Amino acid sequence: MDYQIEEEAGFVVEDVSTIIKESVEATIGGNAYQHNRVNQWTTSIVEQCLSQLSKLGKPFKYIITCVIMQKNGAGMQTASTCFWDNSTDGSCTVRWENKFVYCIVSVFGLAI
Repeated sequence: MDYQIEEEAGFVVEDVSTIIKESVEATIGGNAYQHNRVNQWTTSIVEQCLSQLSKLGKPFKYIITCVIMQKNGAGMQTASTCFWDNSTDGSCTVRWENKFVYCIVSVFGLAI
């Protein structure tokens, strides 16, 4: 019973990962990198993620970041750290790519 309550109110990485992947796929899909569309893409991805996360009706404040980079052989490294309650808060980072683009989306869920 305890686990079920935790599952209903908790940060479920699998659910968040699915939301991220669907948002990125719907926004970028198979498109080639287009510098003039990157701002629009990043905004669309974070807004779609936030909209879908809020529909879950869970007691969280969300922070979402999105980085889009052209695949051109350049290196890229990201890192994050949090000081929080591991029993209630959570994060999920997804690296998505097609032939032309890397997209890294991170969602942090902070229990209210």
